[in-house]
Amino acid sequence: MANRVNDMGMDVQISRRVNSKYDPDVEKEVIDWLNTITGENVPLGRENVAAALRNGQILIKLINKIYEGTPELPPRATSLRRPFKANTMKAPFKLMENIEIFVNAISAYGVTKTGLFQTVDLFEMRNMTQVINSLYQLGTECQRHNFNGPTCGSKPTYSNKREFSAETLAASKGIIGLQAGSNKGA
Repeated sequence: MANRVNDMGMDVQISRRVNSKYDPDVEKEVIDWLNTITGENVPLGRENVAAALRNGQILIKLINKIYEGTPELPPRATSLRRPFKANTMKAPFKLMENIEIFVNAISAYGVTKTGLFQTVDLFEMRNMTQVINSLYQLGTECQRHNFNGPTCGSKPTYSNKREFSAETLAASKGIIGLQAGSNKGA
């Protein structure tokens, strides 16, 4: 992180655009939720959150609590060896390994692949927006899997497949929908 070259040219614009999407309200909701579950005290603010979560130990503590509090884990999550153990060494690759364990665990729990963050997003503070959004989606998945504890995030959506009888489908063929326009007044 200290040896990283500063962004130049188009990378500056991309970095600004990514950083402009950071939502402090979502951050507050997520960090309050994380603090409640883990008992930690992660301070608010992008840099403070990144510094507190960078070693991955709080994230592993979070996912262990979530897995313990979920009565019926998703099939992919049951195959993972638990409890997850955090590396306490200070070597950068060990810290990044903690983050990778967390990312794999939330993926198995149900956070979609597009909702995950990459290890460097947190470790090098490259995309904290994606880190917070991943935690927010984890909160939604906690609601979906009936986690016995506080939740955050939006209410999960469920499929609502509808079956219509042949008579209902046949009756609908004679109706002109309002999207097709109207011939009244012509």
